[in-house]
Amino acid sequence: MTSDSVDTDLAGRLDYPGYLEIERLLDIQHPVSDSHDEMLFIIIHQASELWIKLALHELGAARQCIARDDLGPSFKMFSRFSRIQAQLIQSWDVLSTLTPSEYLAFRDKLGPASGFQSHQYRMLEFMLGNRSEKKLAVFRHRPEIHAALRAELSKRTLHDEALALLHRRGFELPARVLERDLTTTYRADDAVAAVWRAIYADTGRYWDLYELAEKLVDVEDWFRQWRFRHLTTVERIIGMKRGTGGTEGVGYLRRALDISLFPELWRLRTEL
Repeated sequence: MTSDSVDTDLAGRLDYPGYLEIERLLDIQHPVSDSHDEMLFIIIHQASELWIKLALHELGAARQCIARDDLGPSFKMFSRFSRIQAQLIQSWDVLSTLTPSEYLAFRDKLGPASGFQSHQYRMLEFMLGNRSEKKLAVFRHRPEIHAALRAELSKRTLHDEALALLHRRGFELPARVLERDLTTTYRADDAVAAVWRAIYADTGRYWDLYELAEKLVDVEDWFRQWRFRHLTTVERIIGMKRGTGGTEGVGYLRRALDISLFPELWRLRTEL
């Protein structure tokens, strides 16, 4: 393509900045201090929120596919979700260039603002299965967000939707699993473990369910790596201090590493 073929008559037409609302996007970084390094802090977190928005878009669609027993498209969505997680993990590498003294130059200006208040991250956790009504408390001052999160608690998690699919496919699962309290975090169940074991024992017969299981493991694997990188970045920058929003900081993040979203699939590795 020569320069003569480039379309330069763009007046009144959709162009790249207009399509992506670039001017608006670049005008939402508003530091609250004079610190040079605060811009890094703002942009990393804003970019992460955009990636999480896409993660929710893909994971929500994958859950719908499972609900209608249309697994093929869900596998592509899960793969994309994992690539999104890789980008989020990389973002911690950039943020970790912020030294403790650089962060302290503007940390007090943040007041109670904290990543703990990210409603998109909380929605992602709820969708994946780490659920608790207590986590809604920090969103009471934003009624629409609070209502959306509460509504998510009434829906099946990604795992619950997968178990419902297994039941529809003829695998026996007890009522305690299929009719559990969806507002709580799922706990491992021997009956579920037995079903996954049967699928892994005959992958040729249950190939799509076997592939679904491995996609779920991928999702949790990448999510664990993201949480671990979050932990190490926070410890590197603030040590064992409490978070700006009053959270325990590193201690809270460390406990989160022990949460298993699809426990039977991890336990299966030992039992096979």
